[in-house]
Amino acid sequence: MPEVSAHVDVAAPARRVWDVMVDWDRHDDWMIGTRVRAFGEGRGARLLAWTGVGPVGFLDRMVVTDWDPPQRCVVEHIGWLVRGTGGFEIIALDAERAQVIWWERLAAPALLPTWLFRLGWPLVRPVARLGLRYSLRRLARFVERGAR
Repeated sequence: MPEVSAHVDVAAPARRVWDVMVDWDRHDDWMIGTRVRAFGEGRGARLLAWTGVGPVGFLDRMVVTDWDPPQRCVVEHIGWLVRGTGGFEIIALDAERAQVIWWERLAAPALLPTWLFRLGWPLVRPVARLGLRYSLRRLARFVERGAR
């Protein structure tokens, strides 16, 4: 599966970074163009993420498949458009700094032939990576300003 990833260093303890990242209902405070609703917590929780601007966008349905606080969260994208796995890892660099690595391994949407997805991925990947990098920089600023 094609992969996209990004990372950022955050001047905050790993646990605080984790707490902000799994506060799903506040993802729109730092993740570009995304609003998330969570149903449950931890492994098995279901997430609905609207990504877009206003009424133009798509719904990303996910289920949490791996939950290891405060280090790792993995989701399976189970929608018709976004499919595959994604997640993040938080590495404590020391008591007051952490690194976040966010990755996505995506599969072809349900109605798109795999060959066409692979053909278009080189065009989509740089945009997806730019969005991830931008969002992670916003996350770092948000956490460093004392977000809870």
